[in-house]
Amino acid sequence: MIAVDSSVLFDILIGDPDFAEASEACVGNALAHDEVVVCAAVVAEVQAMLETSEDLMDILASVGIRFEPMHESAAMRAGYMNKRYRSRGGKRNDRAVADFLVGAHALMQCNGLITRDAGFYRDYFKGLKLLVPAAQS
Repeated sequence: MIAVDSSVLFDILIGDPDFAEASEACVGNALAHDEVVVCAAVVAEVQAMLETSEDLMDILASVGIRFEPMHESAAMRAGYMNKRYRSRGGKRNDRAVADFLVGAHALMQCNGLITRDAGFYRDYFKGLKLLVPAAQS
């Protein structure tokens, strides 16, 4: 299973001029080789940003992306990593708890994460395989 981060779905859904094509290609490649999933944090973030009443899960299901519930151990890991972030001087408003939930879900339940926020995930989720769409030049 490969998890997908909110940033990549935003690129695709809003048609970001710099990243939509690369994000779509990255997700398409992952779908060709594995299951692609989203966790609750991604669903909540993306659904909140949609400018339509359409159900995000219907949109994702139409391309083969499914919901994967988070295990308790992943939620606990997210909390530990959030605490570590704050102990290193990170401010509560600088980084959303959702980012830690996405990273822990991908690390503990999946084989990788499609994201454009590679620096953060490399720093806090060592060993997590990252698939990073590149901007179109």
